[in-house]
Amino acid sequence: MGRTRTAPASEASSALVEISNAMVQVYKEVLGRGPTKTRARFSGTDMLVVLLEDTLTVPERKLVGLGECGRVREDRLLLQLAFEEVKRSDVERILVRRSVAWVSGIDPRHDLAVEICMLEPPVA
Repeated sequence: MGRTRTAPASEASSALVEISNAMVQVYKEVLGRGPTKTRARFSGTDMLVVLLEDTLTVPERKLVGLGECGRVREDRLLLQLAFEEVKRSDVERILVRRSVAWVSGIDPRHDLAVEICMLEPPVA
């Protein structure tokens, strides 16, 4: 039975911090402000989940206050799609693994965004 090579805990932790910082930078460049809290975690060996809190811009917050959460979600999903390639390339560079799928989402009421990346299996 073959063993799958996994990165040492400190190496994986360092990569997750680097990914969190990269996502903050991308959000800053695209939206003009970055999240105030970000954390990246692996879910198993092939899925990366990045949670980003407090990402809404002032106009988006105003729209949420007016009950326009659907409009904020729709606009933000379009923006997240527009900069997906940048996020993918950052993750692939940091992890030295290819991504096979990317899913973005946002809950405007709770000002929580998520980026989910499915990765190719690690090299054995």
